[in-house]
This record gives sequence, C-alpha cells and structure tokens, in this order.
Amino acid sequence: MGRILAVVYGVLSYLVFLISFLYAIGFVTNFGVPKGIDSGTPGPVLSSIIINMLLMGMFAVQHSVMARPGFKAWWTKIIPEPIERSTYVLLSSLALILLYWLWQPIPGLVWSVEGVGATILWAICALGWGVVLLSTLMIGHFELFGLQQVYQNLRNLQSVEPNLITPGFYALVRHPIMTGFIIAFWATPQMSWGHLLFAAVTTIYIVLALQFEERDLIGIFGDRYREYSRKVPMLVPFLKPGPK
Repeated sequence: MGRILAVVYGVLSYLVFLISFLYAIGFVTNFGVPKGIDSGTPGPVLSSIIINMLLMGMFAVQHSVMARPGFKAWWTKIIPEPIERSTYVLLSSLALILLYWLWQPIPGLVWSVEGVGATILWAICALGWGVVLLSTLMIGHFELFGLQQVYQNLRNLQSVEPNLITPGFYALVRHPIMTGFIIAFWATPQMSWGHLLFAAVTTIYIVLALQFEERDLIGIFGDRYREYSRKVPMLVPFLKPGPK
C-alpha cells in the first residue's frame, strides 16, 4: 500500500509540475493565462520590485538548497527516498505558482518590436521552450521529475547508478535546459520593465546556481565530467569553454 501511495504522490506531483510549466509559458508570453507577467494593476514601483525579488529569491533558495547532495542526505532521513525527487518537484512547482499569483507588474516598455521582427522573436521564444522540453527527454524526463523513482519502488527494482550521458543538445552545451529558459525569457517583442526584471534576475540566478551544480557533478563523475566541461561550453553553443 505504501508503494502504491508513493506512485499516486509521484503522479500528482508531476501533474502539478506540468501545470506550472505550461503556465510558465503563458505567464512569460502574456498569452492564454489569467495572469501574465504584465497583467494586473501596477502598484508603487519600489514595492513591486521588492515583492518580485522576494518571490524569485524564495524560489531560488528552495530550488538550489534542496538540490544539494548534503541536503538530500539529511532530507531522506525524514521522507522516504523514492519520493525525494517528487517532493522536490512538487515544492518547486508550488513556489512557481505562488510567484505567478503574487507577481507585481511593472509597466513601461524597454523595447517594442512589430511586424517581421516580432514574428522572429516569437519564433525564437518558442524555440527556447522547445529546447527546454526536448532537453529533459534526452536525459530521462521521467527520472528528472520523479516518476521513474516511484515506479522502480513499486516494482521493487534497484535504482541505477548515475551515468554521464551527453546526447543531442548536451553535445553542444552542458546545460541546455537552462539555455532554453534564458532564450525563452529574453526573446519577446514587448519587453516591459517587469519582464526585464524577471529575465535579468533569473539569468543571473541560473549562472550562479550552475556553479554549485557543476561542483556536484564533478563530485559524482570526477574526471569524466572535468573532461566533458573542457570540451563543451556551459550555456552558449560553440563558445570555447574555460579551463577546468
């Protein structure tokens, strides 16, 4: 019964993630959702910036701290290991949903592009979201979001040791999911000040958070990852990687 409940929990956590991911597309593009990044009645600029920074900071702390091996070692003493990933996914998704709900619009256009230029930017934005989704499929979508772990637990299968694989986009950059997010956040024909704040802060967070993730990956894969990082850039394709 406990294993069945773990599967139910894993599936529900995945569905919450899926809703939050699909909403993210509409939120950033201001399309097809009740509240986009520029929706709502603007308040005082300073208080809006503070609220938005707190929301992004809350997500950043949760998302980064819970991903660290040391936290996972402590956390799995409290919750069963098979649902550790699902819990991480669920809490990350809830943090995003809270951000969507409480986000404060900051009006005023930084840039506005129309006509063919707007079409190109929307196409680049769609490309970014496509890169995010395809990148998860290339390295194991269901493991990344906790479903494989609860399935293995249900079938009493032993978990497989982590393996460094670099298919598809991973032969071009080490973190194509993050590359896709950066593209999707910045490629917009109508860049408001609120959208600019979101894009700039999330980009800075991605770059900083990847420093910790890189350290963890070196700890797991050792020289194999060091060699990989010497050959493949972190975020920008064809950019010469620095020495490791």
